[in-house]
Amino acid sequence: MIRNNQHNYSVSAMCKVLQLPRSTFYYEAKEKQSEDERVQLIEEIFQASRMNYGTRKIKVELKKLGHTVSRRKIGKIMKENGLVSTYTVAQFKPQSKPCNESAIANELDREFQQEEQLKAVVSDLTYVRVDQKWPYVCLLVDLFNRENNWI
Repeated sequence: MIRNNQHNYSVSAMCKVLQLPRSTFYYEAKEKQSEDERVQLIEEIFQASRMNYGTRKIKVELKKLGHTVSRRKIGKIMKENGLVSTYTVAQFKPQSKPCNESAIANELDREFQQEEQLKAVVSDLTYVRVDQKWPYVCLLVDLFNRENNWI
């Protein structure tokens, strides 16, 4: 009806009289993509990436091909078809030794008063910002007379 009278009246006036939104008149339904087509595309992209791509990168590739699919939908399809990115598989490497465990004995045993010079020397390593760099400073302290030496 609107198309037939389009040359006599404006589209917006006819839509107003018919109480029809103008966007409804101009709306053209997009063709729905079949689920099988979508699955096949996702599998092809996944195999082409040597099984590395996850949902984010597959979504980008689909967008380049002109398909709009959500990450959630891509993830669901990948899960249903057993497509697991090689980067999502955790690689567990057991420790051969316990962390921070050393065989060094506690020689001082909290006795910080020493009778001989250079019998016990302790150190501290820190870094200080100078310009745009962070050089390290290592302080050496003799426990006999508390003299500071630094490297």
